[in-house]
Amino acid sequence: MRRYPDRVPATELARALDLKPNTLSAYLNALRQAGLVTQNRAGTSLRYCIDMDVARETLDYLLLDCCRGRPDICSISSLPKPNPGTLMIDKKYNVLFLCSGNSARSIFAESILRTEAGDRFSVYSAGTKPRSELNPFALEILQQRGHDITPLRAKHMAEFQSDDAPDFDFVFTVCNLAANEDCPAWFGQPISGHWSVPDPVKADGTTAEKSLAFQQAYGALHNRITSFIALPLASLDRIALQSAVDEIAHTHAGDSA
Repeated sequence: MRRYPDRVPATELARALDLKPNTLSAYLNALRQAGLVTQNRAGTSLRYCIDMDVARETLDYLLLDCCRGRPDICSISSLPKPNPGTLMIDKKYNVLFLCSGNSARSIFAESILRTEAGDRFSVYSAGTKPRSELNPFALEILQQRGHDITPLRAKHMAEFQSDDAPDFDFVFTVCNLAANEDCPAWFGQPISGHWSVPDPVKADGTTAEKSLAFQQAYGALHNRITSFIALPLASLDRIALQSAVDEIAHTHAGDSA
């Protein structure tokens, strides 16, 4: 569910959920029979994805049948629930990008959106397990592309969970590890997106080959963010906007530059 709209290999699901392969297989078969999960083959690997429409129907059924339509007694959270059909307010939006280390990909995304969108957004980034320093390859590429690196630093996501933290309108994960981990439910239920990009920090080879991996990660995120900026945010309701954010992930799934 956290990785939607990705199709995830069974091995990765097993690691994320700490399940034995045979146990996971039994669960996935049951979910497939119920129509909640779909299975596709990619080469020799089987990949799984949530069927979001069926998941919504299941939750609606549970709420209506178990709670007799009373969300006050079956509420899953004490947080205020925004009306999914209401339009987004035309304002300066708060955006948070999350990855595991907060040393490259989320830093790229923060810098790109801040530069490309000007005053339309207040942009932040953080990590689930941040590194102590930003990656030097990432900083070099940002400087080459004309970004101001002065405000950048590695931060833990806990910094944005305090009472005085911004209320986010959008939260994007840009790596699979951050999406797989048990991230908090953000106050106000922001629009969420999963725009995973391969980790350039893990690239091997020569200096030129490593630099190319960072260039590709930057380009992939630039393509997604350019599409995001072009959305008519104030004229879309929450459901339409969430669908548009998910579609950006689908459209740019193969981007590498």
